[in-house]
Amino acid sequence: MLKIEDLHAEAGGREILKGIDLEIGDGQTCVLFGPNGSGKSTLLAAIMGLGYCKITKGRIIYNNIDITNMPIDERAKMGIGMMMQRPPNIVGVKLKTLVQTVSKDKEKMVKRANEFRMNEFLERDINVGFSGGEIKRSELLQLTAQRPKFILLDEPESGVDLESIDLVGNKVRDLLYGDSHCDLGKNVSALVITHTGQILDHIGADHAYILKDGNIKCSGRPVDLLKDIRERGYKECIQCRMVKM
Repeated sequence: MLKIEDLHAEAGGREILKGIDLEIGDGQTCVLFGPNGSGKSTLLAAIMGLGYCKITKGRIIYNNIDITNMPIDERAKMGIGMMMQRPPNIVGVKLKTLVQTVSKDKEKMVKRANEFRMNEFLERDINVGFSGGEIKRSELLQLTAQRPKFILLDEPESGVDLESIDLVGNKVRDLLYGDSHCDLGKNVSALVITHTGQILDHIGADHAYILKDGNIKCSGRPVDLLKDIRERGYKECIQCRMVKM
């Protein structure tokens, strides 16, 4: 579904991605680990086409179409959706309006807001005064309304309190594998950034990568990589796995 070839990208006038090669198949969920500042969020921004990220070399192929220079709205129409780590406040736009705009079944999705504990937020400006957990639930409501086929999740568990983590995790699982309301999860692919690994308690992941200093350093089974990172740290984990390759 997604193929990235020798991707180089800048953000803030500085080169962040320095030659990324990555493939994600239909229905495959991949996890991206890496220390702060390694380029994980920039990679997701490049795939989504966010304006602050400038691609300087390489290609992004989605469903056999080169989307490297395609505007963000065209990528969204093709079925790419993203949960940002900290999305911007959108003053003057109500959450209900956005959900209705991106949903094919407008009234049904508004009614389903209760499942995300977002009923009382529907008439509020998007993200204005929202807590970390409220923002995550809002983003998941929007993604569920959009029904993307390729999903980018930037730390879905960050800023979420213990009481809400199960709800967030379950709604991410529904996005990937479908729920009682639709067959959304059929052939849905995803790239998920996580630091804590908590989201892995709720979803199955097929493969994982460690991104550091703008490059993919190694890959493996998600649970194995997470265990190594926790026990050894990134530097030793990468060194050990590169020796074995």
